[in-house]
Amino acid sequence: TCQQVFGHFDDYQDYLAELRGGERGRCKIAMVNTAQYILPKLLGPYSNLHPHVELPLEIGNRAEVLARFERGEDDIYVFSHPPSLEHAKAGRFLQNPLVFIAANNHKLASKSHVTLHDLVSERFLLREPGSATRMLFESELQSRGFVLSNTVQMASNEAIRVAVGSGMGLGVVSRHVLPPHDTSFCMLNVEDVNLASHWYFVVRTDRHLSHAARNFLKFAQLNLEQCLDKQWVTNGLSQLNESLN
Repeated sequence: TCQQVFGHFDDYQDYLAELRGGERGRCKIAMVNTAQYILPKLLGPYSNLHPHVELPLEIGNRAEVLARFERGEDDIYVFSHPPSLEHAKAGRFLQNPLVFIAANNHKLASKSHVTLHDLVSERFLLREPGSATRMLFESELQSRGFVLSNTVQMASNEAIRVAVGSGMGLGVVSRHVLPPHDTSFCMLNVEDVNLASHWYFVVRTDRHLSHAARNFLKFAQLNLEQCLDKQWVTNGLSQLNESLN
């Protein structure tokens, strides 16, 4: 309750500053690791337009960001699988296609048609249990009656990418984390699997949301296609913004 009260005081001071012709404020954002490959493309243009708005960022795995969400430590949270809670309000903004990657000299790299059955006997390099990408992949395996026989847990998408390129195993990652000029690996054409999710901005409806955070969400709604790759944009922020008014 005390934090809520102080939050309202801070927001009111920001509002008064804006009335005097200045732009001040603070928008705290917590995001899962993979989101750091896409969100700066929005934060950069926003910061240039609003240079006096502070944008402290917290980056962690899904469990860490969920813990921050539960404690209400930030204004906006970025998930590919938002928490299903009564006090969570989410708005999707970008598709998150998942792809299978292999070293260029891997036996499957030259195949034009690959199936999930071809993959399950291979060693897979995966993020920690609880990772949204891993959960989606394991859910697909379970629904098809497959079980991976050989997995290695990796700490980051970069580690997976480097290890795959060196021939250590296969990986399943968000397409957004793949550098366009990295030629150490290739994407496999897995014809019977289509793993995809969306990125969401998530806010807590039972917590104070700063004026700066509201402005950032409005900016995102109006500028998604200018800042992000148009082919993946799915702008569902209007409903979220309307609910916050």
